[in-house]
This record gives sequence, C-alpha cells and structure tokens, in this order.
Amino acid sequence: MRSIWIGAAALALAACGDRAPADSGDAPSKVAVPAAAASAPTAGRTMASETRTFRDWIVTCDNGNACVAFGPAVEGVGWTRVALDAGPDARPTMAVGFWPDTGDQPPGPLNVAIDGARFIADGATDDESGQFLREPAKAVAALADSRAISVSASGQSVALSPSGAAAAMLWIDERQGRLDTVTALVRKGPRPAAMVPAPPPLPVIVAAPAISQTGFGDSGQTLPAAVEATSEAKECRAETDFSPAIQKEVRSARLDSATELWGLPCFIGAYNTGIRYFLTGPGGSNPRVIRFPTTGEPSDTLTNAEYSPGDRMISQFAKGRGVGDCGLASTWVWTGRAFVLEKEAEMTECWGVASDLWPTTWRSR
Repeated sequence: MRSIWIGAAALALAACGDRAPADSGDAPSKVAVPAAAASAPTAGRTMASETRTFRDWIVTCDNGNACVAFGPAVEGVGWTRVALDAGPDARPTMAVGFWPDTGDQPPGPLNVAIDGARFIADGATDDESGQFLREPAKAVAALADSRAISVSASGQSVALSPSGAAAAMLWIDERQGRLDTVTALVRKGPRPAAMVPAPPPLPVIVAAPAISQTGFGDSGQTLPAAVEATSEAKECRAETDFSPAIQKEVRSARLDSATELWGLPCFIGAYNTGIRYFLTGPGGSNPRVIRFPTTGEPSDTLTNAEYSPGDRMISQFAKGRGVGDCGLASTWVWTGRAFVLEKEAEMTECWGVASDLWPTTWRSR
C-alpha cells in the first residue's frame, strides 16, 4: 500500500504548490493555543504551539516544546527531518526519505552525504517511509553548516535543500533554552545540560467510561427530527442533496444515559468528506452543534472523521491532497462533559511525508 501512494506522490508533487524561499531569514510565525485547553486538568501552564518558516525549511514546536524541522528535496520527492524534545536529557533524531522515479521505496540502507561527509540511515520510521540516521548528533552538526545534502540508494539519488536548516535549528535552540549549552543543535557553548529548562507540563485528559452502544452505529441511522430541523443540518443537507446515498450515511453513538452523538455528511470532495456532529439529549432532543477546540479557531465540521466508542475518541484526517502526505490530523476525547483536544499534528507542505512523522502542534497525557 505504501509503494502505491509513494508513486502517486512522485507524480503529483507539483500539484501541492511549489515552495517559495523567503527573502529574509524567517516568515511570520503561527502561534496558537486551543480554546478548550482549560477544559483539561493540567499540572501547570503549557506553551503555545508555534510554526515558523526559514527559507526552504519549516519548523514546529508544540505545547510541550517538542520541535520538528523539515527541509524538502531540491527537485523530486524527498525530505530531511530533525526532531528534538524539550528538556536537558533530550537528544536529536534525524531522518531522511526519498522516492526514486520508479515510485518504489528504496530497500535501504540509505546513504546520506552532507558536504561530502557520509552517513548511513537504516532505522526504519514507523511506516517505513523513511530512515533514521545512525549518528544523528554528528549529522545534525554537519547539517548546520552544510551547502549540499543528498540521499541515495539503489543507484539513484535526490538532492535535499540545506537552505534554512541552520536558522530553523537555531530557533529550536532559542525556544528550548539551549543556546550556549552542550545540548544545542547549532550554537553550542560551555553551559551544562542542567541549564536547559525542563519540558512544560502537558494537559491531562481522562476519558469517560465506555458505555453500551446497543441501537447506535456508524452509518445508516435515521437522523432525529429535532436535529434535522436545525439550520446547521439543513445546510449540510443542501450541500449533499446530489446524492441520496451519501445523505443516508448518518452516524450515531450513545455518550452516556442522557447524551447522544449524531453526525451527518456535510460536504463531499475528491478525497475529503466533511462530517458535522451534534450533541443531543435522549432521542435526539435539544440538539446543539459541537464546536471542536483546535490550536486555531474551533471547528464545527470535521474531515474524514470517525468516532471510536471504545476509547471515547473522535479522530479526523484532513488531507491536503489525495496521497495524504500533508494536511491535518486531530483527536478529541469525550470526558463526560465535552470533547477535549487530545492530539493535533499538521504538515503544511506536501513533501511526501507520511502522517506518522508530521509535527505535533498539541499533545496531552
């Protein structure tokens, strides 16, 4: 399955929108905190997630101050990834990925050249779409001053862009409090690792106990009349009136003895389906649209969403394009009072990166 979409990614790269190097070192940042962060108990103050662009590179640090930086291929499909958690004991990881013209994943190991210095990448990423380098600390140090990066395997190679890598990693050093310490990615100094701040606390979310779903299901339910009568449901019906079959794809779940969850299709695209969810009383009474908290504005329509009654989670995977190498992935947990943001990851550029490797913008525990 992986080789199928990788081949499509190689063919469709241009469809994502070409990157445009910034004239200056960095672009305006994206900073956001979920509106419902206070809904979850916390041990203290979390940080705002933030994303910045440094020439060809993008870097995101989440609410736990874990940071991930990405650089693209100069041409073709490929990427470099540098990640570093917060705190004095964290160590960087570096991964690379590329897809030859054949569209098939190279069998590995991958050979990485950074200004002539050679490194081996053979630690498979979770979905085997890339490889982690054996000596990440040495590779990151070489990357900071590099002029040329390439990755090769099976007689084929792709050039990766170093433009902006040093600035991206320097910003990570600054945000994580690593400047002039022995743990810095770029600006190392004599200060000990103990001077690096500890990671900020993450929100604690406790899911409500699971409950019987007898009489409820994923699709084919009849939408209660009270929900059908809302303006939000009517809007969805108008958007999907071209397909009676799609309009029948109503979802339902019992959240507790007094609360039900109802969802109906609200838009259909080539590779995205929008679902609008409602909380109601028994039998669909007193319906109100759920506005899910995010690191941006609350969302009243989720994309490619599913509810899992066993773990009380709603998850969405909004694809930036059909191969699913960019977009937004989010999960919310039902606490018994509300759906609270549990995790959010976003890849803003379509560079062939599988969703398991996207930077997180929000985490909890």
